[in-house]
Amino acid sequence: MNRIWKFFQYGYLMVAFICLIETCMQWSLNRDRAYLFLGFAIFIILVFFFKRHFRKKVEKRNNQNK
Repeated sequence: MNRIWKFFQYGYLMVAFICLIETCMQWSLNRDRAYLFLGFAIFIILVFFFKRHFRKKVEKRNNQNK
């Protein structure tokens, strides 16, 4: 199960990368939309780090119980 969560965890980074690319493409066309994608990218990166921290915390707790 941990391998699946690790896979999905890096999916967040892929989505953030796509949002950053969309930000670059929209920057000169529609600045408001570019800011929206930039905000999504920042939020998704923060979610990635939160989930990674939480997963490592749970793994550490599970390893201590064994």
